[in-house]
Amino acid sequence: MKFSIGGSLKVAFRPWVEGLENIPAEGPAILASNHLSFSDSFFLPAVLDRKVTFIAKAEYFTSPGVKGKLTAAFFKGVGQLPVDRSGARGAGEAAIKAGIDVIKGGGLFGIYPEGTRSPDGRLYRGKPGGLARVALATGAPVIPVAMIDTEKIQPPGKVVPKLMRPGIKIGKPLDFSRYHGMDSDRFILRSVTDEVMYEIMKLSGQEYVDIYATAAKRQIADAEKAAKAERAAKAERAAKAEKAERAGA
Repeated sequence: MKFSIGGSLKVAFRPWVEGLENIPAEGPAILASNHLSFSDSFFLPAVLDRKVTFIAKAEYFTSPGVKGKLTAAFFKGVGQLPVDRSGARGAGEAAIKAGIDVIKGGGLFGIYPEGTRSPDGRLYRGKPGGLARVALATGAPVIPVAMIDTEKIQPPGKVVPKLMRPGIKIGKPLDFSRYHGMDSDRFILRSVTDEVMYEIMKLSGQEYVDIYATAAKRQIADAEKAAKAERAAKAERAAKAEKAERAGA
């Protein structure tokens, strides 16, 4: 990815970066980032000298046909690791295992604690599973990362990106070794996750919302559905009124 499109991304979009010195030259670390756009997984690795491994659903790597092979090659090329979601506890446990394996191999493991892209540009509550458990199980430092303006470059559903400069802010590593071995304590997991999200908030300047992004997306979808139903009902009432008026005339 770095040799094929990484250079082109940097030339075309000219991303600005602060805090590169906080990325270790070698050794394991967890990069915990906010998530505004699909392009986040391109811009962050493009500006780093080291490989960053993210996780992706296994279906991206196993689809049949020429398109499936091209898709698999693409995701492998951009450092995505397939995660089988069919286990007893689904993607959560698979993601944790994948993260631990990357860290044990001395690599950089990239994760989005919100669990999904922000639906409106705000920062949402971090999920206390993958990030905190990988950090506490391995002792690896957690480096907060803030992606800036990537949602303006490629909003959800937009194929052709807008040419503008995104930003990347990289914070100082966070040490959670004091909680080592306590990865089964849900209060500790919550505390670690909240501390990381607070640092991301300070870096990004985003408004923080204390609910999960998945819940926010459901609320937005429900509101849009209700608004659509109200518009349809209003149009139906108007049509009935017009029909009645014509009949009276």
